[in-house]
Formats: sequence, structure tokens, C-alpha cells
Amino acid sequence: MSLFKITGLFLMITLIFSGCVSNKKFNKMKTEAQQNYDALSGKNQKLETDLKGCNDKTAELTQANTSLQDENSNLKKHVDQLKENNTTMLKQLEGLSVLTSTQAASIKQSLENIGAKDIYIADLQKEMARKDSLNMALVLNLKGAIGDLNDKDINIKVDKGVVFIDISDKLLFTSGKYDIRQQAQTVLGKVATVLKAQPNIDFMVEGHTDNVKYNKPPLVDNWDLSVKRATAVVRVLQKKYGLDPTHITAAGRSEYAPIASNDNAEGRATNRRTRIVILPELDQFFKLLEPKQ
Repeated sequence: MSLFKITGLFLMITLIFSGCVSNKKFNKMKTEAQQNYDALSGKNQKLETDLKGCNDKTAELTQANTSLQDENSNLKKHVDQLKENNTTMLKQLEGLSVLTSTQAASIKQSLENIGAKDIYIADLQKEMARKDSLNMALVLNLKGAIGDLNDKDINIKVDKGVVFIDISDKLLFTSGKYDIRQQAQTVLGKVATVLKAQPNIDFMVEGHTDNVKYNKPPLVDNWDLSVKRATAVVRVLQKKYGLDPTHITAAGRSEYAPIASNDNAEGRATNRRTRIVILPELDQFFKLLEPKQ
């Protein structure tokens, strides 16, 4: 029953009983009628809310159904494409079912080339693994030979297949000088002992400075100072500890290869260093690139 009909009935009852009953009974009946009306109104409102919820759910289901239909259509197109590709591949295989002797020889040569490349890659991987093992052993030997020296004064690491030994300038030199301190020669002797055990290893000694300007005759600038420090280390390794000079390179990098910020004292101290770079054995890789006889 609609709210319009309920309202009409309520008014009718009110008019009928207003002339037939006492005011007390009339008011009681009016109150009951109002309560019934309120109850029915609440139920009607709930039904309308439920109806709206059903309509919204129906709209969602309709949209989901449309999406599923679109997805099903796309899957059918994909299946049709796969069937078409499969048919094409079958036709290609039918065309390859009979090979001429020339075609067979060509395929055989291609397979042999693939096999040769696999062997080449395996050789490269084996050589790189061997080199990495040698470098790691070298690092361990260096650390073992040097012992418990302060890590701030000397640092040994491997980066991209190259071994680096960084020695701080305060360990090697007096400030602004390039004469090697007596205690530093002991450290260089320990490094030299390990390097002599690998006589075919090439290495480079690099001098590094911070960015503080340097001009103390006879030196002109940081370039001069970095080179002088590198050659001083090289002379000790060669003349005092007997390393083969044909495997040594001396280089100065000045202030242009910092490993820390030059904006503070700690960073500048880190940048003032001598670096021994143990170079990779490139000749081993070049041999692998040579054509096989």
C-alpha cells in the first residue's frame, strides 16, 4: 500500500471518529494511527533503499558482464591468431622437409659456428674466473703480509677486476714533501714481497693530492708533487726491494681523481694518497681473441 493511500485512510478515519467518539478515545486512536503511519513510512523508506541497492548491484553486474564479454572476444581473437601462426609454421616445416645437400651443409656449418662460440664464451668465463681467483688470493696475501695496520692508513680492495692498494700520504711522506719516511719503507717492503711472488704482474703507482694549491720550489704545483711522490715509491720498490722496473708505471693524478670531498679536512686527508694499481693481465684475453690455427 502506497504512502498516498495510507495518508488518505488516516484522514478518513480521523473524520469519521471525530464526530462519533469522545475526545479521549479520538486522541488515542489518532495517536495509534500516527504510530502505524510512522511504522509504515519507515518500512517504505527501507524498501526504497533496498530497491536502490538492488538497482545499483544490477548496474554493476551488467558492467561486469560487458567487460567479460569484451575479454572473451579478445581471447577468441588471440586464439585465432595462434591458430594462424601455427598453420604458417606447419607450412614452413613442410617446406623444410626436403633439404638440398647445399642447405644441409649450410645448417651443419651454422651449428658448428654456434658450438665454436659456446667454447669461446666458456674459455672467456674460465679465464675471468681464474683472474678473479688470483686477484682475491693476491688481496688476501697483501692483507696477511701487512698485518694489523690502521685501515685509515692503508686500504686494499678489488673493483671491476682490478686490485687497488691505497696508502695515505701521512704514512709515506712528511707534509708537503716527497721523501719517503723510514717506517713507510717497511710497509712498502711487505707489499713488494707479495708482488715479487707474481713476477708477471704489471702495476702502476699513482700519486694523488687534495685541491689545496701547492707551490714550493723546485715543484710548481700539485701535478709535480703527485708525480714526484709516485716516482719516489717506484724507486724504493725497484732499488731497495728488487721489483722488475719493466712491469712498473709511475703516474701523477694531481687533485683530479678524488675519492672523497675536498670541502673538509677529513676528505682532503683521504684524497692525499699513493695508489698502487695492479693491472689486469689483458694479454690473456687478447690470446683468446686470436684466430685458431
